[in-house]
Amino acid sequence: MITSSQMKQIIKTYSAKILSIGGAFPTTMTDSNKLQSLMQKLYPLSCDKELIRFGPQGDGGYLIPNDIAGIEACFSPGVSVVSGFEKDCADLGMKVFLADKSVEQPAESHHLFNFTKKFIGVTTNDDFMTLDNWVAQSAPESRSDLLLQIDIEGYEYEVFLSITDCIMRRFRIIVAEFHHIDQFWSKPFFSLAERAFEKILQTHSCVHIHPNNNLGRLKKGGLDIPRILEFTFLRNDRIVTSAYQSVFPNPLDCDNTTNPAITLPKCWHGGK
Repeated sequence: MITSSQMKQIIKTYSAKILSIGGAFPTTMTDSNKLQSLMQKLYPLSCDKELIRFGPQGDGGYLIPNDIAGIEACFSPGVSVVSGFEKDCADLGMKVFLADKSVEQPAESHHLFNFTKKFIGVTTNDDFMTLDNWVAQSAPESRSDLLLQIDIEGYEYEVFLSITDCIMRRFRIIVAEFHHIDQFWSKPFFSLAERAFEKILQTHSCVHIHPNNNLGRLKKGGLDIPRILEFTFLRNDRIVTSAYQSVFPNPLDCDNTTNPAITLPKCWHGGK
């Protein structure tokens, strides 16, 4: 039997979902100038490293800069029904560390795969472990460069905020799928997201954004915001020269699903 407090929570949750679909939010709205300021900091750069594709031609494949020589290991929290990206890393000799409490094993096997049945979070216990602890246990050599590919269904913001600076600097390349981008219009959520992106941008620059076309987009206040965006970041010390990218989509980009394609809207890039 549902209690009155449970019913209130159900109504509150569904009301929020309905309002967000219509472009309204039951919270203080984010100032559009602040939102645009963050978007401008994330304009994808074209640098001296060409982009290459790792993983399948569809969901689970990502573009990364061709700057992988010397990367010791790939860390991949969030194991899906495909492990093509991770397999491509392993085929090049990288150790690959995967973690996910919700599955029994990766979708594919490789002798360089190391799987841990835990979620990545902001604490370490029987079900969770921090990314810092995971790296310390798996690749303790503090000077080696690493690659991070993270897709953890909305928990990525708090995880990035919990990573220490020394571990952030070990990741030469970061590929991260960010969810709930349309919720940037909600001031409390934007505050969390802005801090996470600002932390990444202290050490890395965005070199690619690909809209995941699974959940569509939200057009509001003159801005066009896909609900899920896949970002690729390259550590700043690896960038010699740069300019804003001007070709969208990249020829190597592929739709994630059979839903209508989404090209990165102009408000997300400087190459206009």
